Amino acid sequence: MSEVDRGRAMAASIVRVIREHGLAPEGIDLVSRAHALAMQSRIELLDDDHHPSYLHPGRSVLVLLRDVGQLPAEILATAAVHDTEDKDLRVRWDAGRDTLGEAVAALVESLPLPGDDRLAERLITLDEGPRLAALAERLDHLRHAHMREDRTWWRAVHEEAGAVWVPVAERTHPRLATRFRHWHRTFARRLQRAR
Repeated sequence: MSEVDRGRAMAASIVRVIREHGLAPEGIDLVSRAHALAMQSRIELLDDDHHPSYLHPGRSVLVLLRDVGQLPAEILATAAVHDTEDKDLRVRWDAGRDTLGEAVAALVESLPLPGDDRLAERLITLDEGPRLAALAERLDHLRHAHMREDRTWWRAVHEEAGAVWVPVAERTHPRLATRFRHWHRTFARRLQRAR
């Protein structure tokens, strides 16, 4: 399947699952525009459509829908365009504001990035919707961490997840908390084998 085909298949999956959750047509349109915007840089910059970040925008939306349930379109769009790991793939907000509006831009800009000295505090003080978007987006990157080669990075993200992301998930949503704890345990075993 080509890059465009994989991206289109993901876009279709998102629309199908959003419809199953009863989101209004204007909400479906917003999330679809967010996904398309997030995919632009991936199509341009990633040579491999199996790169762990290629389908990340869509997977983040699907994590929210499948694990949390119905949420406002602005929260789903925020999860689609937020990227905590790949700076070059992040949406440029001069274009993002025009495409998605000020509300989504403000939500994305409110989300902290890994490595922030006040990461836990900043996550906990977010409203629940943006916090859920941040958790889903980060969980998707963590679930695909094993596909990246940098073992030093592996240890750093595992440590930060245990110190920040798992406890924040536990305070936010039971299903996301379960998934973060599971990832943290299984990735610890991978780190042991990688020594």
